[in-house]
Amino acid sequence: MYIISEKRVFTVRNMQQKIQTEKKSPVLPVIGLMAGGLAVVLILLLTPWNLVPTQVTEDITVLAVTEYGCVGESLSGYSVVVEGCAADVGDIVPATFNVPAMAQNGYYDRIETKLAMVQP
Repeated sequence: MYIISEKRVFTVRNMQQKIQTEKKSPVLPVIGLMAGGLAVVLILLLTPWNLVPTQVTEDITVLAVTEYGCVGESLSGYSVVVEGCAADVGDIVPATFNVPAMAQNGYYDRIETKLAMVQP
C-alpha cells in the first residue's frame, strides 16, 4: 500500500506509536496486587496469632534451687525459672511465664486429630 502524502505517513506512524504504547502492561500495579494477595494468603494459612507468646500464670513444682532462682516444671510441662525464689525442692510456687498461644488454644490437638484421620 502506497501513501502519497507525507501528512498521511506521519499520521499512520503516530497511530502505530499510540498502539504500541497502549499495549504495555502495568507491571508495578500487577506486582503490588500479587504481593498483597500473597500477604493475605500467608496470614490466613500460617496463622501467626498461634505463634505469638501468651503470658500464663501456673503453680510449678520446684525441682532445684540455683543462684538464679528456683527451677521448676509447670503443670503443662514447661521448664520455668523463678528469679528470687526462696522455696525448697518439692514446694509449689506460682510462676508467670510465656508459652506459644497454640499450646493453650488446642491447635496442636486439632493437628494431631487431623493427622490421625489421614494415616491408614
